[in-house]
Amino acid sequence: MKKKVLFICTHNSARSQMAEGLLRAFYWDRYEAYSAGTQPSMVNPYAIKVMAEIGIDISTHQSKNVDVFHGMKFDYVVTVCNKAKEACPLFLGGEEYLHNDFDDPSLFKGNEDEKLAVFRKTRGVIREWIDKTFGGEDKRPVISRIFSRTKKLNWCIDPYEYVIH
Repeated sequence: MKKKVLFICTHNSARSQMAEGLLRAFYWDRYEAYSAGTQPSMVNPYAIKVMAEIGIDISTHQSKNVDVFHGMKFDYVVTVCNKAKEACPLFLGGEEYLHNDFDDPSLFKGNEDEKLAVFRKTRGVIREWIDKTFGGEDKRPVISRIFSRTKKLNWCIDPYEYVIH
């Protein structure tokens, strides 16, 4: 049975969309990939373009609010930026929580070629992280292999565990 992965960033426009596309393209036999944002906007055209360069079509993807997935269960919930981690530190329905703060390529100001170069760099960094985290012979993400005795990482707390007196 495939594991379900939800990538969350702020606008669900570039990093989470690229992560979803990469996981689907390279590990489709192991994972179902989804993405969402805490403040969704639209899929960035530069993200679409640099993904197409490596044969991955995300042109039909839509930016979605994380609320769309309310009530769904995911094996892994991955925040791909610090703002999303702060806005959504615990997605109810997540079994394990992963985080990596990838640079936001959409913040770069420059000409067309410079912007594409920045998006390509971000795509490469995300691809490398996905390969390292979700690839390999053991079909569990590397973080699960390291923390196999715990369900949640330190930053993900159960809000019902703590009672303020």
